Amino acid sequence: MYTEQLPPHDDEAEEAVLGSMLIDGETVPGVQIILEANDFYRQRHSWIFDACVTLFARNDPISQISVADELARHQRLEEVGGLPFLSHLIAVVPTSVYADNYARVVRRLSIHRRLIDAGGQIAGIGTRAEEDEEESLRKAEELLYTMRLGQNARDLEALRDVLDRYVEETEQSAGGRAGGVESGFVDLDRQLGGGFQASDLLILAARPGVGKSAFALNVAKAAAQTRRADSRPRIVAFFSLEMAAEQVVERLLAGESGINSTRIRGHIWTDYEEGAIMNAVGRLAELPLFIDDSVNLSVVALRSKARRLSLEQGLDLIVVDYMQLMSGTNTFGNRVQEISEISRSLKALARDLSVPVLALSQLSRAVENRPRHEPLLSDLRESGAIEQDADVVLFLYRPDMVFTGEEWERQHPDQEYPRGVADVIIAKHRNGPTGRMQVVFEEQTTTFRNAARAGGGPDGYY
Repeated sequence: MYTEQLPPHDDEAEEAVLGSMLIDGETVPGVQIILEANDFYRQRHSWIFDACVTLFARNDPISQISVADELARHQRLEEVGGLPFLSHLIAVVPTSVYADNYARVVRRLSIHRRLIDAGGQIAGIGTRAEEDEEESLRKAEELLYTMRLGQNARDLEALRDVLDRYVEETEQSAGGRAGGVESGFVDLDRQLGGGFQASDLLILAARPGVGKSAFALNVAKAAAQTRRADSRPRIVAFFSLEMAAEQVVERLLAGESGINSTRIRGHIWTDYEEGAIMNAVGRLAELPLFIDDSVNLSVVALRSKARRLSLEQGLDLIVVDYMQLMSGTNTFGNRVQEISEISRSLKALARDLSVPVLALSQLSRAVENRPRHEPLLSDLRESGAIEQDADVVLFLYRPDMVFTGEEWERQHPDQEYPRGVADVIIAKHRNGPTGRMQVVFEEQTTTFRNAARAGGGPDGYY
């Protein structure tokens, strides 16, 4: 005879959780961290859980009588079994000491039921085969990711609740570093309000050869060398679509050791230089910096890898080098539409994981048709959506790549020729002022550093 198998659940564990809450209302906060009402298999159990949580939120005592009254107010008391069932819940558990353990059993079985449900939905996506494979994979991944985090899409929130959360997060970071991720460039961090902010999409744009990748690597290394307010190391993901992982390592070694990057690349070094390189290897090996050098990386793959790292290790900063080498799911439209999709996806990822995303971008040739060659927001290549989606747009501009010494002296007779000096221009800042600052580019090691300032400390730190 065919018998339908029920989804995994444990009535005794669910009753034990509710009995513990009825015995001791102080168990509610601990249980509420683990469980939500929809984690219960039996509807009546979820109603009783809701009643206990509501009473606790009002600072009302939790007992068989108060819970019964709360259920009666919503016309649910008779449906759950009345006072006799509430008495039964109190009788089945001798003590509330193990409430958390009972709750974890209920949560585990709830996850398994959701897995079964997600599996059915994924099977439906595969069976219908209505979208292209990238869109199907995105939907399947989204189902599992939402379940893994144990959260659904946000609903409307009262301003009071948002303010409470903001104050709590501010208090947690008090006494520690600023909430932003430090870029290693003092003036830039100050202008951005303490570094790169969570959920922000930052665009770093420049013409080829100016040093976008070098600047981004400096930022990634500097961020990985800092710690959060809770003393945990900051974890950085660097997606390099332009350079192989070995080339990224060579650049990092040059900057860390101070040895000419050409000598490192050709393995041509003295005994002293070899010692400096090995010391640099040791220091860099300790950094929580993760590198992915996949060619033609899609937005779906990037999102999947970033989410997995966030869940397994934590994540504080994502760097993408660079946007125009990525592929979107909209492969049948034009390139502008594809770049727009990539831009929106990166912004969504920043908000989803609550981390800053620094994405590098090329500039169009229009910048070369102006006398000063300084970039403008309209020069962002292939899509105006980049400007729209970005919270911060940074331009890297090196006058010594545009003007010869003679040309500079003729146009700027009162200024010294800016050899090796780069301007970092904040062309857009959604939550603060725009502006510019200077950094120094060291060509031999392909690294940027803070510009020295009068009265300042080494390398402009003050």
